[in-house]
Amino acid sequence: MIPRRYQLRKEAVSIVERHHPWVFREQMSSAANVFADGQWLRLVDGGNRVVGHGIYESDGAIAIRMLRTGDARPDAAWLRETLRAAIAKRAELAKTTDAIRLVHGESDGIPAVVVDRFADTLVVASYSAGSDALARYVARALVAEARSAGGDVEHAKIIGPATHVLLRPARRRRGPPQPARVLRGSPPDIVRFTEDGLPFAVDLAGGHKTGTYLDLRGLRRMLAGASSTASAAAASPVSSPASPEAPSSPAAPIDLSGARVLNLFAYTGMLARAAEAAGAADITNVDQSDRALEFAAAHHVADASKHHFVTADVFDWLPALDNAEQYDLVIVDPPSMTSRKAQVPGVLAAYRKLYRAALVHVKPGGLLVAACCTSRVEREVFKKTVRETLGKGWKLERDISPEADHPAGFPQADYLKILVWRAPG
Repeated sequence: MIPRRYQLRKEAVSIVERHHPWVFREQMSSAANVFADGQWLRLVDGGNRVVGHGIYESDGAIAIRMLRTGDARPDAAWLRETLRAAIAKRAELAKTTDAIRLVHGESDGIPAVVVDRFADTLVVASYSAGSDALARYVARALVAEARSAGGDVEHAKIIGPATHVLLRPARRRRGPPQPARVLRGSPPDIVRFTEDGLPFAVDLAGGHKTGTYLDLRGLRRMLAGASSTASAAAASPVSSPASPEAPSSPAAPIDLSGARVLNLFAYTGMLARAAEAAGAADITNVDQSDRALEFAAAHHVADASKHHFVTADVFDWLPALDNAEQYDLVIVDPPSMTSRKAQVPGVLAAYRKLYRAALVHVKPGGLLVAACCTSRVEREVFKKTVRETLGKGWKLERDISPEADHPAGFPQADYLKILVWRAPG
């Protein structure tokens, strides 16, 4: 696409030169209103110096998603090199699983585009309508990289055979949703993959986002007790740069042998599958989606006698649960609650209500997993909210770092927080 010229305000020039991937609408002049959604722009300063290139969005708080800083134009060679750099970072992870996020949006230099590999199937998704075309280019480039006889053999192994490629366009703010498009092969409704030898399945036909949540891998590994290097890093005690709090003593080992587990917002039961593999004896899965729980029962259960499935709204079901129901592990992983800053106070109030209801069901010395994927809630704010709600005696044992294939390349990309707390006693 031939980029059109747009002169940035001084404030926006400074943002671009600091390599932040977004220019917000409040930093734009009215001259941008002539551009169509998805228009590529050549961005210049007041002296007509090219400072970068980006993609214009006609709606929402983000007006420009940066492609490349400097005067060099983003082209096919740039895209190939950017993808190769991202793929190379997944080499270690590819040794333990064939389910990998190959591209993670802005954090990998490809704005608003994610690509998840599930065995021989690639699911390409954009989360901005203006990046739908870029998502198609990325899909073609990845297939070419996987198929190229003269390409990097190791990169081809990480990408996989790419037998099937499915594109999920971004949701439109206006108009009907766009259906998924098959770009290659015949993607099956269900794809199977392994993670540290543990089998899982993905509901491509009706699953959320790309089908499942690869970003929860670190938690699954912690629960399953995987011994790989990647697992040890993901489940380490509180010590990540994002978390200044340090434990007073090493975290106690996770032992789920014979444990009773409450898995809230269970979705397709992958966390329950990990807990069962670690020896959990009784697992209650609660979710409001019948389809998700049916999928869990069909694909993520080894011993049906250990699992119970409850279709309910957790926010209603949990407060009504008898306090006598006690668990060794309670997992609380609600969906994202807002994308708007103004709604954050209400979201924090909902979290407090949720954790007040959950804590009474954790046995003395038991564990509570608190997860938050609402990007507008900052890590330290979430941690403080949960700590204050749980009260004295609760110990933060683990602050699970983002997965290697979900890098947080800038502050707003640090969306997923997974905290593991131990109850007093």
